[in-house]
Amino acid sequence: MNVEFKQLSDAIGAEILNVDISMPLEPDVFDQIRKIWLDHNIILFRGQPLEVEQQVTFSRLFGAIELHSLSEYHMKGYPEIFINSNVVVDGKPIGAQKSGHTWHSDSQFLEVPSAATILHAREAPTEGGDTLYANMYRAYQSLPAPKRQQIVGLRGVYSRVKSWSIDYSDRRPLTPEQKAALPSATHPIVRTHPETGRKALYIGSQSELVEIVGLPVDEGSALAAELFDYAIQDRHVYAHRWQVGDTVVWDNRCTLHRAMPFDEAKYRRLMHRTTIQGTRPYLSADP
Repeated sequence: MNVEFKQLSDAIGAEILNVDISMPLEPDVFDQIRKIWLDHNIILFRGQPLEVEQQVTFSRLFGAIELHSLSEYHMKGYPEIFINSNVVVDGKPIGAQKSGHTWHSDSQFLEVPSAATILHAREAPTEGGDTLYANMYRAYQSLPAPKRQQIVGLRGVYSRVKSWSIDYSDRRPLTPEQKAALPSATHPIVRTHPETGRKALYIGSQSELVEIVGLPVDEGSALAAELFDYAIQDRHVYAHRWQVGDTVVWDNRCTLHRAMPFDEAKYRRLMHRTTIQGTRPYLSADP
């Protein structure tokens, strides 16, 4: 079977057209899917409602599933599933609310960030609530050559503790135990993708970035802001309009994303997320 797909935009993304991911996939079919994913950063399966077990089974094809640190939002009986939702039952949120409303790459604040994120829409608003995706291969390669030379080899320090009160001011503060489990992490701001060998800009959430190693704080902040603003230009971005049953898989090693707001008093949103373990970021020497 040949897997058929179409591009989602000139910048990033592909929609898989003829594969039912609720069913077991033959190895050669998944190999084709993985190649399309690696070539396009994100892949979409449109309108295929999944049972929880089906999402977990599909996710494991991409690698080992890692468990989110906020265990209170794990699905009961299925800790692999992390719930993002604005739904409240008996006065208690059933999932993490207002997640990811700033540009970021998932878990860049960890020493070993995640490789992939798989998000499945069980309920979605009919207006608002898009997710934006930015192609960090394209952002890096389109930088002027002097700027690429300037930033290759630089490293950024990221802190979830620093960003928590900025990004999630509506949530409970981190406990001392949670802070202790989240030490700062240092990564190259240009990384080599471990599967494709291509270089990508790897500068995630500005709220998590503490410093660029070796630069004065003001200079590092200015450079980070310059790169960040460049990376999220419209020409690098695709906006996904969610429908119930959509599953999107994105590659955190070469993609930024951002969840857009919606009218939470009017609409319900329920998303099931799985996350795939990655490897420590690195930058290889040019051939």
